[in-house]
Amino acid sequence: MVSLAERRRTVEFLRQDFELSERRACALVGQPLSTQRHVSRRVEIPGLRKRLVALAHERTRFGCPRLHYLLRREGFAVNRKRVYRTRPADPSGRIAPGRARLGA
Repeated sequence: MVSLAERRRTVEFLRQDFELSERRACALVGQPLSTQRHVSRRVEIPGLRKRLVALAHERTRFGCPRLHYLLRREGFAVNRKRVYRTRPADPSGRIAPGRARLGA
């Protein structure tokens, strides 16, 4: 599977080197024209990822909700969904292992 960024670069390459129109280059690559023209409005918060990684390593048993609370307490104006998106993921996709569930 080819990423969105790679497809955008390919479309730009086709437009510049082969002098194709944007519409034809997108059709060749299989990239929707609206996706090609979309401009992200996401604003990066300086130091957020670095601090999130530090907190996750410091507090290995904390999940996203508690890490979000700690970041808010430290003064980061961050949404819980952004914390979930930018969290450091293990190969398993989790921040830390959860508690062992005891059966009844």
